[in-house]
Amino acid sequence: MTKYIITGGAGFIGSHVAEYLSKKKKKVVILDNLSTGRIDNIKNFKSKIKFVKCDISKKGKWINEFKGKIYVIHLASVADIVPSIQYPEKYFNSNVNGTLNVLNACRKCKVLKLIYSASSSCYGIPKEYPTKEINDLKPMYPYAFTKKAGEDLIIHWSKVYNIPFISLRLFNVYGTRSRTSGTYGAMFGVFLAQKLFNKPFTIVGTGKQKRDFTYVSDVVSAIMKACNSKIKNEIFNVGSGSTVSILKIVKILRGKKIFIKKRPGEPDITFANISNIKRKLNWKPKIKIEEGINLMLKDIQYWKNAPVWTPSKIKKATKLWFKYLNEK
Repeated sequence: MTKYIITGGAGFIGSHVAEYLSKKKKKVVILDNLSTGRIDNIKNFKSKIKFVKCDISKKGKWINEFKGKIYVIHLASVADIVPSIQYPEKYFNSNVNGTLNVLNACRKCKVLKLIYSASSSCYGIPKEYPTKEINDLKPMYPYAFTKKAGEDLIIHWSKVYNIPFISLRLFNVYGTRSRTSGTYGAMFGVFLAQKLFNKPFTIVGTGKQKRDFTYVSDVVSAIMKACNSKIKNEIFNVGSGSTVSILKIVKILRGKKIFIKKRPGEPDITFANISNIKRKLNWKPKIKIEEGINLMLKDIQYWKNAPVWTPSKIKKATKLWFKYLNEK
């Protein structure tokens, strides 16, 4: 029986992929060290899958799961910009060495396909919108660099060791179960905790910046299309097909707002050109931003233990950001 190995399967995107596959009665193995993933994310279907607590950045018995005909959905990574500037070694170890170990495990078995979750952050500040896959890659901070390095490894290992892959460059993924870590990071995690505790939304810069927010179920759909397609060894953007301003997000969420200093190294727009994935994988996004936000608001208690960020806390947390990424 075909098996699906999901690294980072107890995390945000991974738990949604695992849940989808479990409902389809597929054989699923989750590899996760629970550094950012949560058992609560998979508790409703944990009995239907195999969970292996492990650290893929280290060689271990988890490699024994790589047997038979398998799809590998490699989602495990540490994310967020600020901590990647503070702890670059941690990010390199997880996102690069972890990917290398997964690739070497793939060499030892019949991998039907490796699906890699790349990041739109690798484009840096693009010159073209919507941004095509052929655009230059100019990562601005260690997290983006390590995700690009992971993709480079996969491309090279594919050529040398004949490992079929598809790399999906994900744009601003949001949805239920998104991170609630103690680090300052993903916007929706910050905003939802602020809303839950009736605090003002901290808007960076003018709030006129636009983002290509992609709902997590659409990402799951893209991953499944990538698995099931005969196409291999290609890179695709995954986005919503449109952009929305931060001010509009705040308007939908409803609440007071406060403006904080614009950060260097962040683009004013993220906007994926998704013509390739629509044409070649027959995939298209379905969830509009209003629907996606409403789904998150229905589950807002998920963020009850998330840190509640204030301007002073953000200033302290982003001190190194301004120090190292400040525009010359």
